[in-house]
Amino acid sequence: MTASELNAEILRNMSIVVTDESLMKQLAKYLRKLVAKKDDTLMAEDEFFNKIDQAKKSIEQGQGHRFSTVEELDSYIKSL
Repeated sequence: MTASELNAEILRNMSIVVTDESLMKQLAKYLRKLVAKKDDTLMAEDEFFNKIDQAKKSIEQGQGHRFSTVEELDSYIKSL
């Protein structure tokens, strides 16, 4: 379903909801929960796999990092 089709469907349903105060209250409650669930740290699956592919290419080009100890890794992460 395209964005414009989704938009049209939402607007059709909203025209029904706005005529009923009880439905409006339920919708407002649901929307608050939905917005609270939004996680800005999430990324799309294709974006995730693109990042992995880019990291593999960087390692192949010798741009990776090697750590002998956990302390070295910890120090590197803290420096970022």
